[in-house]
Amino acid sequence: MPIYEYRCKRCEAEFEKYVPGAAAAVACPTCQSGEVMRKLSMFGMRTAGTFQPSATPGGGCCGGGCACH
Repeated sequence: MPIYEYRCKRCEAEFEKYVPGAAAAVACPTCQSGEVMRKLSMFGMRTAGTFQPSATPGGGCCGGGCACH
């Protein structure tokens, strides 16, 4: 299920949103701005009964990995 994490460029609110298609417009639920950026999210997988994270935490946008802050 495509649930993405976003950050509003105007009010800096962070939120999650179900997006049914890549072309769907997303607006901030706090200030209604369309100026949002999708954050790089981490996901995990279950293999042989154990949880395996996709990567180590702390990377990606707003986690320090993209140097945008």
